[in-house]
Amino acid sequence: MSSTAKLSARERIASLLDANSFVEIGALVTKRSTDFNLQQTDAPGDGVITGYGVIDDRLVYVYSQDAAVLNGTLGEMHAKKIVNLYRLAIKTGAPVIGLVDCAGLRLQEASDALSGFGRLYNAQSMASGVVPQITAVFGNCGGGLAVLAAMSDFVVMEKNDAKLFVNAPNAIAGNNEGKCDTASAAFMAESGMVDAIGEDEADTLAKVRGLVKVLPSNNEDDAQDECTDDLNRAMNDFKAEACDPAVSLRDLSDDGMFTEIKASYAPEMVTGFIRLNGATIGVIANRTAKLDEAGKKAASFDAVLTTKGCYKAESFVKFCDAFGISVLTFTNVTGYANGAGETKNIAIAAGKLAYAFAGATVPKVNVVVGKAYGSAYVTMNSKSLGADLEFAVAGSEIGTMDATLAAQIVYADELAGAADKDAALKEKAALYGATYNSCENAAKRGYVDAIIDADEMRAQIAYAFEMLCTKKEIRPSKKHGTV
Repeated sequence: MSSTAKLSARERIASLLDANSFVEIGALVTKRSTDFNLQQTDAPGDGVITGYGVIDDRLVYVYSQDAAVLNGTLGEMHAKKIVNLYRLAIKTGAPVIGLVDCAGLRLQEASDALSGFGRLYNAQSMASGVVPQITAVFGNCGGGLAVLAAMSDFVVMEKNDAKLFVNAPNAIAGNNEGKCDTASAAFMAESGMVDAIGEDEADTLAKVRGLVKVLPSNNEDDAQDECTDDLNRAMNDFKAEACDPAVSLRDLSDDGMFTEIKASYAPEMVTGFIRLNGATIGVIANRTAKLDEAGKKAASFDAVLTTKGCYKAESFVKFCDAFGISVLTFTNVTGYANGAGETKNIAIAAGKLAYAFAGATVPKVNVVVGKAYGSAYVTMNSKSLGADLEFAVAGSEIGTMDATLAAQIVYADELAGAADKDAALKEKAALYGATYNSCENAAKRGYVDAIIDADEMRAQIAYAFEMLCTKKEIRPSKKHGTV
């Protein structure tokens, strides 16, 4: 348990918003049900405080569940207050932030409470892709509230006291909380449900503020800030950092700003937001190593697409496209993950990722920073798939597969008759690699727009997105796709 005293529902709002900016809505709303002697229980605000305020002078709507009132349970009027916030948010184009601390469905209200859940889910669905939705969990977020969190764009959990679950750990057959706390922030982050973990309540609220600052207010807004960094600043350390995009992207971004999303889930695929020339850019990058503060490798990953990595990137691309956020990819991939577990779903996951990239109409730039082999490379926002521009860092490789493997197939007859098969294979692999796996070869055929030096990457990418800022695409008329 945390040694820090928990904030009240109202104190959380005050800590989240700019000072003295909160205006409460529906303060006098309370329960209607009188069953189970509820009329004898005082329920100010029906257990949830709702209203609006500003973060960094930007309008936001916020609700904060009050565990001191009926354990913060969700009933008919409780849900009605939150739905009203969504109605206002869609009209005015401002984010909705939920501060969750709830014991779940209010059993005393039965079907009225269930109807409240349905109306709330419907409101979230209508707001999806229109305004950002952020849920921060400070206490319990169980059952139907877990679905509410899952329907949000981003979920942030407090590390020590927050619990998020559909079924509590002790309700799972063969498990208990001591054996595996499936409701903990760490478990939920590793499962991909949670985007970020706050060390305490203050840090959790700070992470929510950070997200609001980097995101557009709605799907017609621009996420733009003033750039005080040199656009032509050289990235002299890129070669050493390229294996870990979490490091190299900070180097690329204005003033080192990088907000990573789902860092604990599928760490071989990095997703997050940077600022480039003042604009928010969504980034997706393959990772082959995790560097510690000293720049040494703390973990290594294969340069392959995994099922989880594809799902992680797909959902992120869809969010960026919905809110008009340009997409940048750093590609360094040699194929797909191999194994019985991966084989079950990797084709589905890769198909969804390819569909997300191809369907996104925002400006898209791909940079090949290492090896780019086969259809895994094509899936990673290649120009053939629909990227507006594709760059390759000098020395990078683009081709069908590893040169040695390709040489064994292409030159099979010649190798079979060679006196020294190892030397012959080495020679043929070098020939194949130089001819067919070079980024120069891809550039000659128009699959790469420019080969750039690593130190000039920041300027090249910034100018590319500036050129693409007025991009418009006309797509075939349809209700929606099916992938």
